Amino acid sequence: MYTERVSRLGDAVVWTNTPSGSGVGRVLPDGCMDLLWNDGRLLVAGPDTRAYLTEGKPSAWAGVRFSPGTAPAFLGVPAHEVRDRRVDLADLWPASEVRRLSGRIEAAADPVTALEDVALERAADAEAPDPLLRRVVAALDAGRPVAAIADELGLGARQLHRRSLTAFGYGPKTLARILRMQRALAMARDGVGFAETAVRAGFADQAHLARDVKELAGLPLGELLGGRGG
Repeated sequence: MYTERVSRLGDAVVWTNTPSGSGVGRVLPDGCMDLLWNDGRLLVAGPDTRAYLTEGKPSAWAGVRFSPGTAPAFLGVPAHEVRDRRVDLADLWPASEVRRLSGRIEAAADPVTALEDVALERAADAEAPDPLLRRVVAALDAGRPVAAIADELGLGARQLHRRSLTAFGYGPKTLARILRMQRALAMARDGVGFAETAVRAGFADQAHLARDVKELAGLPLGELLGGRGG
């Protein structure tokens, strides 16, 4: 079962997931990065460019999901270095510090809250995310063209691309595709027809929507939504 709530951290969500059975799980790209807790281990989920498949024995997971562009300052690592990866936090932070934090979370009465506390304390000592990046995300999520966003922010296209790699893990066009897919999935799950979803989410047509979902999520849209047709 999956649950989530708004984090006290701001611009983040705290979530838990306990799979009900074995099998392959599918984590879709969303532009975010996560600090994860699983079986006594602290890990980092980098920004995905395609569906991340999980398999193996079911176990409980907890995480703090950071909004696009906000995790690199927290982690102290450029997003592109962990793109499409799940890495031990000890590969990014001093191993002794990670062992201490892991022991603290393990011993806590509520490990999920303890994980959030770790994120809060670390964020208090980290540099604040660049506010310009928040404007980039908002503009991309509104369907604004990348070239227009760069002009509005007074950035060259190459400069915006470099800053996006550090903040998001990939260029602004890739982030725009991922955010557009997530908008479409939200509409389709609410019962909006696929053709109308395509138009409202900013795709050229339903075929364009289908191609992007298949490429990014790894499944046709109808199958992804549990067999629902258009």
